[in-house]
Amino acid sequence: MTKTTYIIAGDIGGTNSRFSLHLPGQSESLLLHIYPNEQALEGAPSYHHATLKPFLEKCLAEVEEWKSMGEEKLLSDVQIVACLATAGPVKTNNTVFMTNIAGGCTIDGNEIEKCQDGLLSLVARCKLVNDFVGQGYGALDLDLATECVELIPGSIEKMDDLGPKVCVGAGTGLGQCFLTKSSLSPELGYECYPSEGGHCDFAPRGALEAELLDYLKAKFDADNRVSYERVVSGRGLANVYEFLAQKFPDRVDEAIHEEFLNAGDQQGKVVGVNSGKEGSLTAQAAQIMIAAYGAEVGNASLKFIPTGGMFVSGGLTPKNIKLIKGMDSPFMKAYLDKGRLNPLLDTVPLFAVMTEDIGLRGARVCADRELKALK
Repeated sequence: MTKTTYIIAGDIGGTNSRFSLHLPGQSESLLLHIYPNEQALEGAPSYHHATLKPFLEKCLAEVEEWKSMGEEKLLSDVQIVACLATAGPVKTNNTVFMTNIAGGCTIDGNEIEKCQDGLLSLVARCKLVNDFVGQGYGALDLDLATECVELIPGSIEKMDDLGPKVCVGAGTGLGQCFLTKSSLSPELGYECYPSEGGHCDFAPRGALEAELLDYLKAKFDADNRVSYERVVSGRGLANVYEFLAQKFPDRVDEAIHEEFLNAGDQQGKVVGVNSGKEGSLTAQAAQIMIAAYGAEVGNASLKFIPTGGMFVSGGLTPKNIKLIKGMDSPFMKAYLDKGRLNPLLDTVPLFAVMTEDIGLRGARVCADRELKALK
């Protein structure tokens, strides 16, 4: 008997794991749920037992089609094709080691496929892709007029239908990807490629950032370099604040600092939430981080010349849009500070992505593609 196939899309970041259940070819989800990794993984024997199994159990309890079947019929009549977009380089054996999850965590697609523990046995195929492969394919699904902010006026009109596209996004880490379309066979659409560009060398743009670089070298026991991700990310924001707090102890707000010290994996969130206080160290930390963000997005624009669109995604983008949009913002000043190559950036359509679900959208696209390949 042919089994009914469902799709599970997963967007697995350093802080949260997002899952959605779909029928093949359907963008609307039957159920969506988010699991905080640190809380979910505590005491769990594997990543899939910590998050995917509870999600499947939640589907059985809440999705009408599954509830009407019941567990026994579900196990005999249903199969799942899953794609998990994971924040790390995926190895050729369909595994990834998540360095951005506290303590590190391995996700093994092959083990998930083999697992016969309850509802996990429904998963017939589990493909892992880099999280920014998910972001890249998800960017193709954006409504540019309603889900994005044009950072350079007229960006929608500038877009080249055959031009490369790039996504750079800061969240728990700093991700990057690029997409290309064949000029000979444009009907095949865009293909997305992962990148670890967020780990390129951080380049200070002034005296204070040079001191920040030295501080981070000492903190991370690095002789020569630290990566952009150490500055441009949620944890990067915490690093910048920590540096400022030791450099300017007389400006430390004791209440905020106490909250910061006790926040564990959420230190960046504490800084971000308090960054609206004018003249504060938290505000200065956010401005330094956002300027470095703009500088690295500008670097990526120079490397790829994405005339099909540069998309600034990730969770920190909508949260910091006031520091990103506007030609006088810290982000845009740094983005456009490219000397002789400034005119080249005028050719690049530049967008801030205001929705945080494009990784999940892209994972669904990848799962659909995987299902077609299996047929």
